[in-house]
Amino acid sequence: MNKLWILFILIIALGTILVLTISSRDRKNKKGQIVQAEEKIPTNTTKDLSITVSYDNNPYKERLTSTWGFSCVIRRAEKTILFDTGGDGSTLLTNMKKLGINPQEIDLVVLSHIHGDHVGGLTDFLEKNPEVVVYLPRSFPKGFKDKVKEYGAKIVEVQVSLKICQGVYSSGELGTWGKEQSLIIHTEKGLIVITGCAHPGIVKIVDMAKDLLKNDVLLVMGGFHLGRKSRGEIENIICSFRKLGVSYTGPCHCSGDTARQLFKEEYRENFINLGVGRVVTMDNLK
Repeated sequence: MNKLWILFILIIALGTILVLTISSRDRKNKKGQIVQAEEKIPTNTTKDLSITVSYDNNPYKERLTSTWGFSCVIRRAEKTILFDTGGDGSTLLTNMKKLGINPQEIDLVVLSHIHGDHVGGLTDFLEKNPEVVVYLPRSFPKGFKDKVKEYGAKIVEVQVSLKICQGVYSSGELGTWGKEQSLIIHTEKGLIVITGCAHPGIVKIVDMAKDLLKNDVLLVMGGFHLGRKSRGEIENIICSFRKLGVSYTGPCHCSGDTARQLFKEEYRENFINLGVGRVVTMDNLK
């Protein structure tokens, strides 16, 4: 009887240990998720900033060169950020100079995806300022990463969404074939989402940004990749924007003329006409 009682106690003890082990593992997993989520939820927002389009195929200021590609400079956040570098370094640097942007003031470079019209200007830029941290999707080729390191720049390989600096986040790699990251800025008025080409789908990116940071979307700007979409498809996307509560839109680069016109008709005074040289500030976003 005593032996049976001892055996029973041992079985109960082992069962308890097993349950505690599994429970502990679950808590670690949940804790990991919570920690990751807390890193994504900002404790502070960006109060004031300016976004200058330094490279685009849509003209805005006549003295600047407009050619296929995209790049913009985010100022007055915790760090000064160059998002994408256009297709040609000479054009990028010339436009930046005319806009009064010194390459030396850039702290971080964020590359949306591997296409040449978004990364083509990087090496020329790094010759002027290698003292930057380059955030790029992990899926970028090893040779590209090695080349960046040769200039002396540090790289951060992005796979999941992460905090870049105060109030500024990466969406993480989205998409299957053409993986791409977008930039999300958390402001006091809402989220600003900046896309390179939006290959994973512009609505998907906006929905993800809203879900990630649990806030309304103030502005979506950049390339929407709608140049080959039909009028009906674009109208459905605009409808989705409205359902997601997007207040302002600024399609440029690969968005296409039809999409730009339809967004303008829908958003009217809340349509931001973007092109190379355009500066968007918080005063433009009431």
